Amino acid sequence: MKLISLVGSPHGEKGSTAKLMREVLKGAESLGATNETIVLKGDTVSPCRGCDVCHIKGFCVQKDSFNAMAAKILEADGVILGSPNYIFTVSAQLKAFMDRCCGIVHCQGFMGRYGVSVVTSGGGDEEPIAEFMNHYMITTGIVPVGSVWATMGAIEGDDFPEDIRQKAFDLGRHLVESWSAKVVAPDVREKLDGFHERMKQLMVWRKNEWPFEYDYWVKHYGLGA
Repeated sequence: MKLISLVGSPHGEKGSTAKLMREVLKGAESLGATNETIVLKGDTVSPCRGCDVCHIKGFCVQKDSFNAMAAKILEADGVILGSPNYIFTVSAQLKAFMDRCCGIVHCQGFMGRYGVSVVTSGGGDEEPIAEFMNHYMITTGIVPVGSVWATMGAIEGDDFPEDIRQKAFDLGRHLVESWSAKVVAPDVREKLDGFHERMKQLMVWRKNEWPFEYDYWVKHYGLGA
């Protein structure tokens, strides 16, 4: 399994989020997975301009790292998203990447990949953020299989407690095993199918305004066949 890990933290690979992500990767790598980590520092992916070019032509016109990063995900089998809790949501760095995926969302462009989310915070409230990240995966076609988080203010010393490290390690293994067996939980399947139908109806409605995306649906999903 080939993984792409996105670290949405200004602390990069030195921060708590990347540190917890590495525990997940230990589990995935124990089953033979490989990984490339990409750090979103804030200067690599700019905010979406809402220009609609991606819907019309199929690519983003902004001259930054987004298109190359999306291409790496398309070449991978799975994605690990990591973010600190910044005012009860993902960091601006990760959110900018998510927002730039509007065309990918419309086309369900990451379909077939599997993913997990990683969250750290100073004082708590990580679970809703992990749920948000997993929901984002569903909107792009990725199958989310779980999440792990840690409240750093409740941890003494420099290392994660054994229970958190074990949960992260097990999550990494679960990611690889789920992808290998193509397992999709019933509730996740229902959400994937529901959002896919929603995007299908959107394509029918906007087929004249968004020709690239409509043609993508015709080619990949048999729309109009």
